[in-house]
Amino acid sequence: MDYSACLDDAIRRLHDEGRYRTFIDIVRNRGKFPNATWRRPDGTERPVRVWCGNDYLGMGQHPDVLSAMHDAIDEAGAGSGGTRNISGTTLYHKCLEAELADLHGKEAALLFTSAYIANDATLSTLPRIFPGLIIYSDELNHASMIEGIRRNGGSKRVFRHNDLAHLRELLEADDRSAPKLIAIESLYSMDGDFGPIEGICDLAEEFDAITYVDEVHAVGMYGQRGSGVAQRDWQAHRVDIINGTLAKAFGVMGGYVAASARMCDALRSYAPGFIFTTSLAPAIAAGATASVRILKSDQPRRDRLQVQANVLKTRLKALGLPLIDHGSHIVPVIVGDPVHTKLLSDMLLEDHGIYVQPINYPTVPRGTERLRFTPSPVHGQDDMEHLIKAMDTLWSHCELNRSELSA
Repeated sequence: MDYSACLDDAIRRLHDEGRYRTFIDIVRNRGKFPNATWRRPDGTERPVRVWCGNDYLGMGQHPDVLSAMHDAIDEAGAGSGGTRNISGTTLYHKCLEAELADLHGKEAALLFTSAYIANDATLSTLPRIFPGLIIYSDELNHASMIEGIRRNGGSKRVFRHNDLAHLRELLEADDRSAPKLIAIESLYSMDGDFGPIEGICDLAEEFDAITYVDEVHAVGMYGQRGSGVAQRDWQAHRVDIINGTLAKAFGVMGGYVAASARMCDALRSYAPGFIFTTSLAPAIAAGATASVRILKSDQPRRDRLQVQANVLKTRLKALGLPLIDHGSHIVPVIVGDPVHTKLLSDMLLEDHGIYVQPINYPTVPRGTERLRFTPSPVHGQDDMEHLIKAMDTLWSHCELNRSELSA
């Protein structure tokens, strides 16, 4: 077996399809986000503005968050020193879990090293807790949810995206007495559309199912205290398990689930992804706690995010660019070809100092390749003007026929 040849062939296929992913090495400038420094492969540097980050509210630069992390390092050192079961549970972890439970109006919360692990570990473990569990999953759910459902060894049903009628058909076809769970996202990050949480909860009540909502791209930014779309829509009390992240709007790192105390107790006792993983560093937990507390009352910051997103969408639409707009803060511009998407991304970076990563298959379906912009409250008016002028220039320069792309 020529293993090297297989590796070369696998990488070559990605290059041939225009899907090979290139890492852009940047250094975020503390206190000046979205400004960063791009370190080119040849060692030279140039300033860039980041337009594709998930630090949606700029909290990764908030002075109170940084101060909390520094204080925790001074008090507790660098790492946690173990798994949660073996010396890795500190007051910082317990404090953060209490803040998250309060944020979502739940009895408890359980920390994981990422929201991916939280989804994977929870969804792969639940069939062990509920024998015979059937999971009904939206077809556009995140890869972490899909992987967890695949690995759990139980039954699964996939319903068409946001299609409540199709979900009802699947529910009606199964044994009424079987345990069931319906898993969706509140905000789908590639198109920026919202999940029908109220309708999902209605079906869950009718068919005696557990509800599971991934709020990763919504926590901190939607709802009366930044709890997410479920709270915004007054449905949070009907959702049994909420998955969230600390790495996007909260600007730090980590993931979690919030649920009943009994549910969290069962998950911490059975989920390998929780039991056998070193816990978050105390400094990370401290920074996340500070961020959650701040955003619970910082409605103006959330309002500015929505204003920025609306302004950017309006300006891009005025240029005639093929834009998806579902009313969220996510701004996808459809290019429709992986090579052209990468070319646009490269030219924005090299010629204009604008960093926006191309999004290609398998993250999105073939033919819907895109640039996904994520405006934030800390992008200034000059940043916006610079981006609009660059997109207007490059869209024509790359000879991308707008009418064909819109078709």
